[in-house]
Amino acid sequence: MIVELHVLQNFAPSCLNRDDTNSPKECLFGGYRRARVSSQCIKKSIRDSDVFKTVVNGKQGVRTKKLITKIGEIITSKQEGTEEVNKIIAEIFEESGFTSDKNLKTDVLIFIDEQAIKQIAQIIQAKLSDLRNGNKEQKKLIIEDMSKIVENLVKTPDISLFGRMLAVKPDSPLGKRSLNIDAACQVAHAISTHKVGVEFDFYTAIDDLQTEEEPGAGMMGTIEFNSACYYRYANIDLGQLKTNLGDNELARKTVEAFIRAAKDAVPSGKQTSFSAQNPPDFVMAVVRDNGSWSLANAFAKPVKENKENGDLVVDSIAALIEYWNTLNKAYPTDGISAKPALSLKEVTMDGLQKVNNFEELVAVVNKAIAGDC
Repeated sequence: MIVELHVLQNFAPSCLNRDDTNSPKECLFGGYRRARVSSQCIKKSIRDSDVFKTVVNGKQGVRTKKLITKIGEIITSKQEGTEEVNKIIAEIFEESGFTSDKNLKTDVLIFIDEQAIKQIAQIIQAKLSDLRNGNKEQKKLIIEDMSKIVENLVKTPDISLFGRMLAVKPDSPLGKRSLNIDAACQVAHAISTHKVGVEFDFYTAIDDLQTEEEPGAGMMGTIEFNSACYYRYANIDLGQLKTNLGDNELARKTVEAFIRAAKDAVPSGKQTSFSAQNPPDFVMAVVRDNGSWSLANAFAKPVKENKENGDLVVDSIAALIEYWNTLNKAYPTDGISAKPALSLKEVTMDGLQKVNNFEELVAVVNKAIAGDC
């Protein structure tokens, strides 16, 4: 079973997601320049959202290169001896398959849940005396136990949703295990439904202690920004999610958490300067037996402002619904069990199950997947 999410979200002037030159990210689509927010940025916003953390009850993973020092802090409670303990932990990680630099950062980001971190710390702490005495047999046993934990303890919703890929030495204890997790979720880059160009904000900052005899600003510069109505798309493979989590009820809660967080997840880029805190104008969910449809091609031809109503968002919603109905006429839709849609704008919702509020949309999805969870 597949759960899809289609969102149209119109943002005021902003710089939500920047490239390496500090410009708003963009792309070419349908032959026209579009504003873009990367899927990585969207997923990070979802993982960090309060609603996601609340619904999954704090069962989240940690993505870090600082796992060695984190385990050291747990073992020593940040007391004396941390440097010695960290060195022992680094040796264990090295023999397990992870290399680290002089600052004890691993060469790859490790995506692991907090319960696993605590369990590894407990194992090392219990044998710390033997490790300080150079007991190689105990070290081998610890490495084997740690390898099992990293491989098996992946019950966190975010790891199960977004997957994990760990590159370690192939002949190491960890390298011989299956550490990679197939993602249950796909998230597309958000793109504007219309053509977008970059604008520049020239700003100055006045030195408050500057005298009248000192003309000019204390600082000046420019910030690039744009304003766009974005189409966002994501889907969740419920079967893969259940396999990853091993818990049907947690899988159902994770789907709900994702939908709620996706609605609230606004990228944080330059928000102190622009405060583009704009909720979605249109949210549509689809529950189907298999397959998935991105509706991005509804905007291959950029939406233009209709002079009759002058509302770019209304025209974007209309284009999306029209394309949805075109696909429904062309391809079989027997496997679709739910298609609730919420619109803040007055539009014709032909071919969709209109709901009055977001809570109703979530309830429809929960009911549709209940038999599979």
